[in-house]
Amino acid sequence: MLSPAPRALDRIDRGLLIRLQQDGRVPISQLAREVHLTVTPTLERVRRLESQGYIEGYFARLNPGRLGLGLLAYVEVSLDRTTPDAFEHFKQVMLAHDEVMECHMVAGGFDYLLKVRVRDMESYRRFLGDRIAAVRGVQQTHTYFVMEEVKSTHRILVEE
Repeated sequence: MLSPAPRALDRIDRGLLIRLQQDGRVPISQLAREVHLTVTPTLERVRRLESQGYIEGYFARLNPGRLGLGLLAYVEVSLDRTTPDAFEHFKQVMLAHDEVMECHMVAGGFDYLLKVRVRDMESYRRFLGDRIAAVRGVQQTHTYFVMEEVKSTHRILVEE
């Protein structure tokens, strides 16, 4: 079933999106107070924002260091050919690896930019050799290791 056509966001919808990005577990009663509505219309608006695809899901933000995944790297990947089959093959391989947090096809001097999180340098070396460089069609990679995460957020700017 197709979701309803999105309607324009009003001030209250935008406020709900901003607040839910800050804390997806905020009780609906508190949300209602903050946007100056009663609980039922607030819940209806949140459900509409979900069904129309403005809200894709809710998650817990985990601390990678506490989980022993302290090494963060960005990897540029160049393929030896830029055909639909080559792109699809690479995409499917990346979707299968949990170490790859993000995979973006980009325009410019290389084909993909990966965000990879692993335990340590040895883990990364194994990952690069066994999971990236071993993929049919990968011609070249360049890796950039993060020395300090200055800003890392999941929030998207919602204009009020």
